[in-house]
Amino acid sequence: MKDTLEILVKKANSGDRKALESILLHIKDYVYNLSLKMLLYPVDAEDATQEILIKIITHLSTFNHKSKLMTWVYRVTTNYLLTYKSKKNKEFAMPFDDYANLIDTGHSDTIRYSTNEGEISLLEEEVKVSCTQGLLLCLNSVDRMVYILSEILEFNSVEGSEIMQITAVNFRKKLSRSRTKIRNFLTNKCGLANPKNPCRCNKKVDFLIDQRIVNPKDLRFAGFSQRSIDLVGKLGELEKSIAIYRSVPKAETPMTVLNNIKQALALD
Repeated sequence: MKDTLEILVKKANSGDRKALESILLHIKDYVYNLSLKMLLYPVDAEDATQEILIKIITHLSTFNHKSKLMTWVYRVTTNYLLTYKSKKNKEFAMPFDDYANLIDTGHSDTIRYSTNEGEISLLEEEVKVSCTQGLLLCLNSVDRMVYILSEILEFNSVEGSEIMQITAVNFRKKLSRSRTKIRNFLTNKCGLANPKNPCRCNKKVDFLIDQRIVNPKDLRFAGFSQRSIDLVGKLGELEKSIAIYRSVPKAETPMTVLNNIKQALALD
């Protein structure tokens, strides 16, 4: 029988480096995916993940076993991300009204950049994920974190409040506010959430390339796995605004991050 994470913590704190590495391998993708959803830019998410994982591993002795290890991991991650200073996502963040203007601008029925179907498919996915993840930046950092924990990562209000270290009542209030803002925006603007809306991901490709929001030679999201656009319609039991976010596949932590941590902690 495999050791639980809590048993691995006890072993790691007793000097078992294999147990320490096992913990690192288990938690790394959880930390990276939350960082990516909060910060939008993979380069920021990689930097944050590296710092968070080192913080977790070097402070593992402070874990008091009064909660699950993953709750503690998410709490450390959340506390770090709420104070993380990112120039990139601050440049992209804007009020909902300004974001609505960005959505309404630059529609095109043809894609000038490429006629290759495979490339167009990737660009369309890049637009979808960039646009919907970017929308989260319209929320303040606390409301954004609450929305991600609940609607995307599916923590309930008790778990979420424990991670955020606020009351469950306060967590639910913040979630209600965030949920309403995101749902209303997507329902009124996004063609995936509401087919009556004119906006389609393929219609925004050239405009977002021109605005340098999407770099066709350095895609941030489209290479993770199958297209999340194709999954949205299959999640019929979910509200569309939630399905849009939950359809995005989990990303694997880049090996450079893991190698840097192993080197820093002398785990190799």
